Amino acid sequence: MTTQNPNISLKGKVAFVSGASKGIGVSIAELFAAAGCDLALTARNEQELEQTAENARKAGVKVWTKTAEMADADEVKAVGNAALAEFGHIDILVNNAGVTIPQPILETTLDNFHTIINVNVLAPFLLAQIFAPSMIEKKKGKIVNVTSRAAIRAFPTGSVYSASKGALQLLTQSMAVEFGPHNIQTNSVAPTVTMTPMGDNAWPPSPRRDAKLAKIPTGRFAEPEEVADAVLYLASENSNFINGVELPIDGGEGAG
Repeated sequence: MTTQNPNISLKGKVAFVSGASKGIGVSIAELFAAAGCDLALTARNEQELEQTAENARKAGVKVWTKTAEMADADEVKAVGNAALAEFGHIDILVNNAGVTIPQPILETTLDNFHTIINVNVLAPFLLAQIFAPSMIEKKKGKIVNVTSRAAIRAFPTGSVYSASKGALQLLTQSMAVEFGPHNIQTNSVAPTVTMTPMGDNAWPPSPRRDAKLAKIPTGRFAEPEEVADAVLYLASENSNFINGVELPIDGGEGAG
């Protein structure tokens, strides 16, 4: 289980985390729980979601779960409203769920296009619509969106994914502008390739993977816990004057 950061406390807060059954989402849930945060968790896979919840509950926090398909707008709205009914408010929204379906532009189907856009852009938009009103009422809140280095750099077979993450970053900035006057900070983290099932699937051992690694000064890809650490910081009181920022988690890839 992820160890607690002694300098950050989320005690008394409630966070909604999407994509909480794998990779970065699991690390976020465990790290938030260690910081004392109650959790509303969602993902598609019920068994994996419950495993995340079981581990998080070891920290002594309340953990609520509900499965949902983030590509389905009705399911997104249903899980968001159910979480709001369960807790009465959400202090922190973490839009972590993401999907990529690597395909060349000429082979990309309309169904796959819609799936990627719905999960990576529409779902965060809808969840913000659901949770921001309670944040505005409390005059305090945090929204953290998980984007990607792909938002600013195109690569073969990743056209729709890159477009979706670029859109999510501009949505992050729009939320920062609109919600900022209500003391709600909206930021994003932009990881490079991360050692998750999705990362492994998109970047299998190949010359392409080797070329990607060669661009990262630290010589490796990100670990889920390293991304979660950044999300924790942006969700905490330590980042109250940071708004509209995209924080690269890339080992220096963007510096070259």
